Amino acid sequence: MKNKFQKRTYQGLGEVWGDFRNIIKRRSIIRRAMRELLSPAFRERQMLVVTEVNGCRYCRTFHASEAIQVGITDTELAELLAGQIPTDAPEEEIPTMIYARYWAESGAQPVPEKVQDLIDVYGEDTAAAIHIVLPMIRIGNLMGNTADYILYRLTFGRAGV
Repeated sequence: MKNKFQKRTYQGLGEVWGDFRNIIKRRSIIRRAMRELLSPAFRERQMLVVTEVNGCRYCRTFHASEAIQVGITDTELAELLAGQIPTDAPEEEIPTMIYARYWAESGAQPVPEKVQDLIDVYGEDTAAAIHIVLPMIRIGNLMGNTADYILYRLTFGRAGV
């Protein structure tokens, strides 16, 4: 008996549009998030945490390569790829990685208290930057997984897993 497709996917165009609308509404912070507020390594750690929750093989490969380029150690990368919070990660980034995992596991629906905790740790600007990076990787993850689901269905479960 074949395994059922287990990865998180978009469940409809409304969900896709909701994620894109969220990014579009907050697009003014994207440039600042990418250039000023979050270092490349900080972003890659978040992206790898979310990607491991969502299980996108395309994003996993891409962001693992990016992580190495921005100086994330092999040990840290291995832990991230195993779905763990790395033991040698910068201490100030650990709350973000924990939040990113929670955020992804909650289907991008964090409770207000958790959002406030993030703001309390990082401040309004950095928390807003984190909240623009997380949906960006979610879109990539769920699009990749949705493509894999289509492949899975077209091949009767032989590909796309």
